Amino acid sequence: MTQSAPPTPGRTPAGESGTDDDRSGRPGLFVGRPFGVPVYVSPSWFLVAVLVTVMFEGQANDVIDRPASYAVAFAYALLLYGSVFVHELSHAVTARVLGLPVRSVTLHILGGETSIEREAPTPGREFLIAFAGPLVNLVLAGLGLFAHAVLSLPDVALLLLEALTFANLLVGVFNLLPGLPLDGGRLVRAAVWKATGRSRSGAIVAGWIGRGVALACLVTGAFLATYRTDGESGGGGGFGWLALLWSALVASFIWVGATQAIRAERVRDRIPLLSARRLARRATLVTADVPLAEAIRRAHEDHAGALVIVDHDGVPRGLVSEKAVTATPPHRRPWVSAGDLSRGLDDALTLPADITGDALVTALRRAPSSEYLLVEPDGRVYGVLAVSDVDRAFTGV
Repeated sequence: MTQSAPPTPGRTPAGESGTDDDRSGRPGLFVGRPFGVPVYVSPSWFLVAVLVTVMFEGQANDVIDRPASYAVAFAYALLLYGSVFVHELSHAVTARVLGLPVRSVTLHILGGETSIEREAPTPGREFLIAFAGPLVNLVLAGLGLFAHAVLSLPDVALLLLEALTFANLLVGVFNLLPGLPLDGGRLVRAAVWKATGRSRSGAIVAGWIGRGVALACLVTGAFLATYRTDGESGGGGGFGWLALLWSALVASFIWVGATQAIRAERVRDRIPLLSARRLARRATLVTADVPLAEAIRRAHEDHAGALVIVDHDGVPRGLVSEKAVTATPPHRRPWVSAGDLSRGLDDALTLPADITGDALVTALRRAPSSEYLLVEPDGRVYGVLAVSDVDRAFTGV
């Protein structure tokens, strides 16, 4: 499965919050950087590895005695996620070849996820990136069938080969289901995009189909939970309630992903309406040595919502972090200078007050921060743009 970054300006290329002092954690345990792509394993993967080992051990025990059967079952769990890893790495490598930066690959409870920093610029590239993963799985399944037909293998190796072949076939086919956030949904998005010329139409169609796929998964799980091995309906025997629980988990994952894709398109509709000048906060200019309590008093007096550090010539030198101000207890504010809670300005954090739309979002992504200085064409300070205000404009809060 691939995932492109949503168009919210608070998201950074590292998947963090957009502030220097409020970074989100890594998606899991860092395991390496093949082809320059950071790869993580989520803690939830270890739970799945244990479950797969326990569930597959019965089949392994048919060909080898305990405790060796547990080792064989665990080897299958590793091979299974090895296939998932190759699937995700195929997305990542294809995206990089096509010029799109890849944030990370993460293995987790439901398989894996490739996080791509921005969306493909054309439907053709979207199609190639999405199809790369399932194609690799189907090729591996085909190679497994070929090896099964031509090779004479020991019982243990044959069991692993058969299980791995089936797993790759299942992963490949499942990911081709035609709904977001699955790869098949991205193929639908690419096809509708190509036909209509609008990526938004493709995403909306694929998102609604994804919701249908989620409901179908849930219904299928309910059927399997009540299916008897003798072919009759009713409780007892068959696949049991584990099928229902697992299908509910998968269905919720697909539903949430499809809903996020639809919501992301609504967010994109707001981008042309964004205006830095309209969202700006009035700023109070203070020197770095002014006590924080005094700076806040002046801001209240000016009806301002931000503090800008200037030198004695009035040249802007820094922005005071709103989060740092909020975190400072009132009784300490007289003893802390405003400059102590500021970060220095550079060109990327200084934006023209008239910047709007896509140009504004691109500027925020290029230099993630919590506040930006807005200046008039003649260099005068107009105000401060807080990324939290931009996020609220996106969400309509």
